[in-house]
Amino acid sequence: MPTPTQDSVLAALATVIDPEIRRPITELDMVESVELGPAGAVTVSILLTVPGCPLKDSLERDVKVALASLEGVGLVTVKMGTMDDQQRRALQAKLRGGPEVSIPFNEPWCQTRVIAIGSGKGGVGKSTVTANLAVALAAKGLEVGVLDADIYGFSMPRMLGVADEPTQMEDMILPPVAQGVKVFSIGMLVPPGQPVVWRGPVLHRALQQFLTDVYWGDLDVLLVDLPPGTGDVALSIAQLVPGSELIIVTTPQPAAAEVAQRAGALALQTKQPIVGVVENMNGLVQPDGSVLHIFGEGGGRQVADNLAGATGGPVPILGHVPLDVTLREGGDQGHPVVLAAPDSPAAQAFESIAALVAARLAGE
Repeated sequence: MPTPTQDSVLAALATVIDPEIRRPITELDMVESVELGPAGAVTVSILLTVPGCPLKDSLERDVKVALASLEGVGLVTVKMGTMDDQQRRALQAKLRGGPEVSIPFNEPWCQTRVIAIGSGKGGVGKSTVTANLAVALAAKGLEVGVLDADIYGFSMPRMLGVADEPTQMEDMILPPVAQGVKVFSIGMLVPPGQPVVWRGPVLHRALQQFLTDVYWGDLDVLLVDLPPGTGDVALSIAQLVPGSELIIVTTPQPAAAEVAQRAGALALQTKQPIVGVVENMNGLVQPDGSVLHIFGEGGGRQVADNLAGATGGPVPILGHVPLDVTLREGGDQGHPVVLAAPDSPAAQAFESIAALVAARLAGE
């Protein structure tokens, strides 16, 4: 029987992906040493990025699985150590592409599209749209991140069922992954029930840090869940990421549509392209198949038509999401409806919206 070699073991380890950084452990210099013994025994020393890494057991399991599939491998022993300060700084520089700290989404080499999800007023389901769209895009094979920029009313940790805390590596933050999506929110850093009381300049600086200090990696798209309205955060995102785009969420209610148009008008001033409009709470499907339009009709079309007139180009309605008990339950339980009830009307609406956004990302 052939025996494993250093090269074959390293090739197998190259298939092991760090669960936080989402890149091969060999590429991240996490493999400190490989020792080969008699009868195909292999001992691997792995360097964790920080002491007490919450995903240590998962990483150890993945290493053993990868090596067990290698022909000739016998007993596998995994030893865990921790990077020293110099090794962590070297890793940070490698991830950032150099020692300079900048917003990666503004670099010419970056292929990530940044799409902000906004609304004119609260209570229209903007965060629900963000969470379900993120998960639906991830299910299509895209690398997706979500930045919860609703500093005062953060909800992404609950809606996406984030179980782990961010990992701090020197001055870099590794966001947790939930439902296949990288997520970061100020809600992960404050005690439960404690409000965030910040003024405008502090908000701007915090958002800048969220974009620079958080390691987002090679994303296809970063969705930014904005707070309602046209205040400091919406302006800061437009300034910090000039290439960002906007999806506007409204309800069918004419009063909500009038307010939503202001968010679109802000995008025109900041020169952000408008991806389209999502009309949430479109109607409640009755047992007999009829639809009860609790919040009226036509709000999404009103917003799209008015913005199209202002821009001189088409502003599509990306989809109509109906009222659905499973949609609310999924948000409360941290299991978005596109996963919890994929055959429900709401989930199907989000799948259609995700398909249109994915096509836009692909340049179709």
